[in-house]
Order: sequence, then C-alpha cells, then structure tokens
Amino acid sequence: MIFGKTEPKPEPQAKPETGKPATAGTAASSAALAAAIASAPGPAKLAAAPTKPAPAPAQTAAGAASGKRQAATLRYVDRLDIAETFADSISSLVFDGQTLRIEFAVTRVDDLKPGAPLTGRRYPACRLVLSPTAAVDLINRMQQIGAALTKAGVAKTAPRAAEGQKKS
Repeated sequence: MIFGKTEPKPEPQAKPETGKPATAGTAASSAALAAAIASAPGPAKLAAAPTKPAPAPAQTAAGAASGKRQAATLRYVDRLDIAETFADSISSLVFDGQTLRIEFAVTRVDDLKPGAPLTGRRYPACRLVLSPTAAVDLINRMQQIGAALTKAGVAKTAPRAAEGQKKS
C-alpha cells in the first residue's frame, strides 16, 4: 500500500538455487513469520515499503504566504533488473556523523581435509552507505521486523543487563 492506495504487485521472479538443504520447519516458520509481519503495527512490511513524502523543493505562492510547505507525492517504481546480493554476516558498521556505512560479507569455507582444522575466508559482498535519515528509517524498520520475528517465535528477546543484575 502506498499512501493509502494499493498498487499491483509485480510477478515474483524465480530465485537461483542456493544449494542449501531446506529445513523441516521452514514452511511452518515462514508462514508464521509472514502472518506476524502482516499483523505488525506500523507501515513496515517485507514487501516493497513506501517511502515517506519528501518536502517539495519549491513552495507555491499560496504555500509561501501561509508558511506551509506542500508535500511531494512519491510513487514506488520497482526495477526487476536490479541485482540482489547475498551476505551471511556484517563485517563492519560505522557511523561517522554524516553517513552510516555497513559492509556485508560472505563466508567461504575451504576444502575439507581429513585431520585438518576447518578453515575459510570472509569476503566483502556489498558496501551500503546511508544518510542519517535513511539510517534512522532502517533502524525503525528493523525494530518492527524484530518484533514480528519475536511474535512468530523465530527470535527470542534477550534479557537486558540491568534486569539481570538486581541491586541490593
């Protein structure tokens, strides 16, 4: 739903096989997760989420006279040709006051040899740089997803350090 209007959803594209075996509880937990996310409060959904209206760059004469800015109407346009990147870890997360930089990584395990320890390498897969506004939006949406995962039973809430240590 975008600004109160529903838009037709594009047909899903086939995703390449990952080579990982499916787990027995995948279908059930996926259904529970989808139900929890659908019932989560707020606008966050896993599908294409709308962006907030940005302020218009120029004010109209009437808007300037009254001191109010006219909000722009933005429409989400999906790009089916955009590349997807897989990552299994976050190797760095830095906020320098102006941008949030996130580096996603992928782990590759070396060939197994009898009697040798398991070894591997971690490679950067994607670097994402966000403005402070986009970073706050990401944090808010991840909190909503976390709440939905907890509600679905996929994730558990960790006890806070202050709650675990009672003062006497």
